[in-house]
Amino acid sequence: MKKSILITGGAGFIGSHVVKLFVLKYPDYKIVNLDTLTYAGNLENLKEVESSSNYFFEKVNIQDAQALNSIFQKHGITDVIHLAAESHVDRSITDPLAFVMTNVIGTVNLLNVAKEFWKAKLDKHLFYHVSTDEVYGSLHDGGFFLETTPYDPQSPYSASKASSDHFVRAYANTYGMKTVVSNCSNNYGPNHFPEKLIPLCINNIKNNKPLPVYGKGENVRDWLFVKDHARAIDTVFHQGIVGETYNIGGFNEWKNIDIVRLLCQKMDEKLGREPGTSEKLITFVKDRAGHDLRYAIDATKIKEELGWEPSLQFEEGIEITIDWYLNNQEWLDHVTSGTYQDYYKEHYES
Repeated sequence: MKKSILITGGAGFIGSHVVKLFVLKYPDYKIVNLDTLTYAGNLENLKEVESSSNYFFEKVNIQDAQALNSIFQKHGITDVIHLAAESHVDRSITDPLAFVMTNVIGTVNLLNVAKEFWKAKLDKHLFYHVSTDEVYGSLHDGGFFLETTPYDPQSPYSASKASSDHFVRAYANTYGMKTVVSNCSNNYGPNHFPEKLIPLCINNIKNNKPLPVYGKGENVRDWLFVKDHARAIDTVFHQGIVGETYNIGGFNEWKNIDIVRLLCQKMDEKLGREPGTSEKLITFVKDRAGHDLRYAIDATKIKEELGWEPSLQFEEGIEITIDWYLNNQEWLDHVTSGTYQDYYKEHYES
């Protein structure tokens, strides 16, 4: 194998799309998916590649440095694409320490193990850290997040991700590790855990349940189709300049309330309901603590320097997303019931 790439968090939403892309596109790469299978990790996301000869799964927590070291030794890891993270803002408000342990301590563990394992030829190996636009804080007066925008995290989640970004850059500066960082906007698409806005609304509309919207729904986010993000990660991994940061976005801003209303409209059409039926499910709830008003990524740098740009317009991507959820009820049932967590026992422990 030309490379042995460790992809952390590869059973999660974004990670599973990255794993599938790399396994199928690069048969001469060994792809090692490392995931501890918390509530957001789902091996059913990877059915189409789980029997591939270049795919390997390891159930390991990145908080366990000894286990990480064993994985590097076992698979001869040459590069890391680090996506594993606690990522739900609401959960970070309830339990900040869990985010520190995974996003900060876990990242530093990975850096330490990689640094030691690669010490003979640090310049031959890449540590690619995948982060979020939330580290930049909130945009109130127009404009966009640039790669040079000062960090201003406003939630325990974004603070933990900002810390991990700083550690990656510090290891590059202090030890000479080859690193690259990307910061991405909100993703949507197939396999998204239904605690997040778009899959939650699709599922609730189908089942005639309330659609909770924070505040007045005025918060603005930039949305990117998850497979386009996976393509961007592939591009940055192979073409990105060492030491650089790349913002990845969809050039696609929507207010939360407008997203919800669009989903109501599309779902009414697909379910044969009278127009306006699902909008009656919209329920405004108390705003989230420290809720950032607006995020917006300027992805000019990755477009001009590496040639990447989104392949789908949002209206096209949201149609694909809705159809996927409507056609994959079994997956959704397994996730909402929790039975998806039995998949590892059935397929990897038997």
